[in-house]
Amino acid sequence: MPLNCGIVGLPNVGKSTIFNALTSAKAQAANYPFCTIDPNTGVVTVPDERLRKISDLIKPKSLVPTTMEFIDIAGLVEGASKGEGLGNQFLGHIRATDAVCHVVRCFDDPEVVHVAGGVNPLHDIDIINTELLLADLDTVDKRHAKVEKLNKPANADHKIKAEFAALSKLKEALEAGKPARTVDLTDEEKPYTRDLFLITAKPQLYVANVDESGLLTGNAYTEAVEKRAAEENSQVVRICGALESEIAQLEPAERTEFLESLGLKEPGLDRLIHSAYRLLDLITYFTAGVQEVRAWTIRRGTKAPGAAGVIHSDFEKGFIKADCYASADLFKYGSEQAVKEAGLLRSEGKEYVVKDGDILFFKFNV
Repeated sequence: MPLNCGIVGLPNVGKSTIFNALTSAKAQAANYPFCTIDPNTGVVTVPDERLRKISDLIKPKSLVPTTMEFIDIAGLVEGASKGEGLGNQFLGHIRATDAVCHVVRCFDDPEVVHVAGGVNPLHDIDIINTELLLADLDTVDKRHAKVEKLNKPANADHKIKAEFAALSKLKEALEAGKPARTVDLTDEEKPYTRDLFLITAKPQLYVANVDESGLLTGNAYTEAVEKRAAEENSQVVRICGALESEIAQLEPAERTEFLESLGLKEPGLDRLIHSAYRLLDLITYFTAGVQEVRAWTIRRGTKAPGAAGVIHSDFEKGFIKADCYASADLFKYGSEQAVKEAGLLRSEGKEYVVKDGDILFFKFNV
């Protein structure tokens, strides 16, 4: 299953418009709050020019890109953590995601209703972030109270003490308005918080939805969002949702010409996908042969057996070694044989940490 990003924000900020363009799915987009109730899910291809280049040289029968999943979650409102606007249901959908793409409206348009009555991206960000913090605080408070009772005896179990320490750190941070991802937990404490599925522990990316005039240079609204993101050590991607909807309908040749006319090298949605990919600290490796050239997604730092396990669990269980070379070397020398002759094909063992762009051939024994 692909890793996923939940698209969140206030109602009417452009979440569904961006989702539709991103996935070519049919999420409902309309000019009124709560037009999205059930989450819409779409699997999107991760754009990677290296895959095409490898294919041009290997000439396989099929080509398979790697993917990510995006989930369009209904708009949150103030009071969502207390159940306002079906908030509990929507917050539950966010908990199931790996990362959060927070869409913020950064354009003026009297024809598009704003749920708060006016465009103020920082105010919008504060509403969403506060609701997410309150939802997490409620979760942590309940667990903290339960574990506190178990931790009172002087001879309390060591595991209970570690869990209580972790929960106390989280509780203190959330009460101070700081997201769970800022809390410095020890390696011993981390396992005791995973099953909490805290929303603010997830990495977050701001998506500034602008009009066409703000796409290249930004505007006062995007400047405010970028400043806030810098303070939080987060990223920002500027996207014109309306324009991306038009681009998504064009044929590839028309799309290239249209982007050039706008002074753009790639669609904003490609930048969003790449940013989300980096947000989750993901990299791509490739398998390449005459039958198939394929891209695979793994987390940065994954060792060779773990990378093999993404293909099939038997590959990981029976891992022997991986023959490996860099895709950059294939592009430089023009063929796999030339890479071998240059002495750049290596045999790597179980401790090898796979690098972005590696081409791997796994040898295993079932």
